[in-house]
Amino acid sequence: MLRKGLNIPINGEAALETMRTIAPDIVAVKPTDFKGFSPRLLVAEGDKVLAGSPVLADKQNPAILLTSPVSGTVKEIVRGEKRKLLAVLVKADGAGEVVDFGVKDPGALTGEEVKKALLTSGLWPFIIQRPYGVVANPALTPKAVFVSAFSTAPLAADTGYVFNGELDAIQAGVTAVSKIAKVHVCVNGEGSAFAGLKAAAIHTVVAKKHPAGNVGVQISHISPIKKGETVWTLSLLALAAIGKLFTQGKVVLGRKVAVTGPAALKTGYVDALPGTPVSALEGCFDPEVENRFVSGDVLSGESVGKDGYLGFFDNQVTILREGRDREILGWANPLRFNQFSSSMAYFSWMLPKKKYNMDTNTHGGRRAFVCSDVYGKVLPMDIFPVYLIKACLAGDIDKMEQFGIYEVLPEDLALCEFVDPSKNDIQAIISEGIGLMIKEMA
Repeated sequence: MLRKGLNIPINGEAALETMRTIAPDIVAVKPTDFKGFSPRLLVAEGDKVLAGSPVLADKQNPAILLTSPVSGTVKEIVRGEKRKLLAVLVKADGAGEVVDFGVKDPGALTGEEVKKALLTSGLWPFIIQRPYGVVANPALTPKAVFVSAFSTAPLAADTGYVFNGELDAIQAGVTAVSKIAKVHVCVNGEGSAFAGLKAAAIHTVVAKKHPAGNVGVQISHISPIKKGETVWTLSLLALAAIGKLFTQGKVVLGRKVAVTGPAALKTGYVDALPGTPVSALEGCFDPEVENRFVSGDVLSGESVGKDGYLGFFDNQVTILREGRDREILGWANPLRFNQFSSSMAYFSWMLPKKKYNMDTNTHGGRRAFVCSDVYGKVLPMDIFPVYLIKACLAGDIDKMEQFGIYEVLPEDLALCEFVDPSKNDIQAIISEGIGLMIKEMA
């Protein structure tokens, strides 16, 4: 049982109803969603593509492809500074033409045949490799594949609602991936719909606090990653898409997306594709208010802006008000009933069931690094977070190895950032440390 952690009481949970289906005019294929993917263009503006047609390939491993989620025409190649490739925008034609990959029985395939099918279809980038959180190397065989069948992140999409009716596809995905390596599925109770999945080892996680749903936390308790070892991770979204590839013979990336957050005028679910413009959520937010749009959850999601796009791995959009106001007395006022404190510094702790209309205000700036046990109270992993963070700041590879860099991704320490009295960007620090490891240990 995992006792450490923290649930953030934020308003804006998605109502269990599907508001509408979004058929976007423009869909973005973003190589920036995939760590370790070095994009090479396979299309030009004006080219016709089908759903499942290759759009980008990895320069380091050309077999790894990104494919279009819709049929249509390549409208624009978006580049940033130094001509960095940011996105390929596809104008959907509404015809729904798809590449036919052929229906296959995953139980009758070999591991190499499964790998080939995932690479050809563009679903391979769904597989994330640990350590470092990069797109998996198909030349490697991991010691295990881990799947978290629940999420404890703030305002996370309801797993039961999102994947209602998807169990057969997920089972087909598990069967296929099990041909490559042993699959471990972590569920949040014996009553979970995913507790009966076959061809997988099922682990019941007894916990009610975030980050128990993070696959990194689960790996650290079941099969910790040591130097030289490789573990792959997949989401339920990935398994459903993989299952449909074999049972339907086509790439199906549609998913139910939770529209959440205290600044959302209406919460609920929409049927959408990865790469759907956030602006398509009109009616769910006030265009006159300065909001922050996060693809994912408030702790580890990406701020994409009103003109941004839903991330490839995400089934949640969080809408927050930009907090630029200052409080009278600030932290010195103990009567802040409308401010949440994890350390019970304010009298709001007397209202344990209260939900808060949180915004982006950090209520202070960076200050000296305070050494305390606040990280250890919210991180249920057998590592030393303070020392790991300091090692990353110092760029000390030996110390990073010693204190657990192989076991973590930035999202695993997101709560540490939330409770940090020093206001450090801990996820960015860990990300820079991982980047250094990749550069020096390659």
